[in-house]
Amino acid sequence: MDGMEIYKVVKKLVGPIYPVGVTERDDIYFENLKVMTDLVDKLITDICDVETVKAKPEFSRKRAGEFAAKFLDKIGIVNE
Repeated sequence: MDGMEIYKVVKKLVGPIYPVGVTERDDIYFENLKVMTDLVDKLITDICDVETVKAKPEFSRKRAGEFAAKFLDKIGIVNE
C-alpha cells in the first residue's frame, strides 16, 4: 500500500474536516478535525524520533534520520 492509498483510507475513516458554514455539519467536521490533528501530531512525533538517529554511524540509521530531517525541514519543523 502506498502513501496515497493510506491517505484515502484515513480520509474516509476520519471524515470531512473542511467547514462548509452549516453549524450542524461543521460541529461534526470540527470533531473530525480534532481527530485528524491528533493523528498528525502522533505521526510527526514518530518522524521526529527517527530524525534523532541521523548522526549514528550505521548507514541505515543515518539514511533514515537524514530523510526524516529533510522532511521536517521541508514542513518547517525544527527538532531539537
